[in-house]
Amino acid sequence: MPVKIRLARHGRKRRAFYHIVVADSRAPRDGRYIERIGSYNPNTNPATIDLDFDKALTWLGNGAQPTDTARAILSYEGVMMKKHLLEGVKKGAFDEAAAEEKYQAWKQEKVAKINAKKDGLAKAADEAKAARLEAEAKISSDRAEAIAKKAAEAEAAAKAEEAGDDAEAANEEGAEETEA
Repeated sequence: MPVKIRLARHGRKRRAFYHIVVADSRAPRDGRYIERIGSYNPNTNPATIDLDFDKALTWLGNGAQPTDTARAILSYEGVMMKKHLLEGVKKGAFDEAAAEEKYQAWKQEKVAKINAKKDGLAKAADEAKAARLEAEAKISSDRAEAIAKKAAEAEAAAKAEEAGDDAEAANEEGAEETEA
């Protein structure tokens, strides 16, 4: 029975969520499977991967073949690296302690990259928020200046109209006095 490590789709339309499963290659994509070894949520940034490392390593050691996407996920989590190092131990290239040391060094580097990406995303979000607030404050101050200018113009026009009415009234009084 050919065994594959692959993804089984779940979730609603346009919001996919995947289970990482070990299944017979002849079974349907979302059908019967042998064992569920994790989950993958591509909707978050970075994608959320929950994987039972030991089960995945055991299935790979027993000959299960991952699909392309599953292989990428297993590589991201370090399962493929660990498998490669264990094969090196079997061949006698180095001992198990050296393999574990190499794996831990790789894992620390990987965690540092992931944390740097998360920090970069958080920093970018904060900068974008600050830029939006600054733009909003500028628009608000421009709007306040325009309102103040319009109010000043209206007040000046009212004063000019009032002065014009006073002058007109004085002219009418002067015209009446000259006629009398």
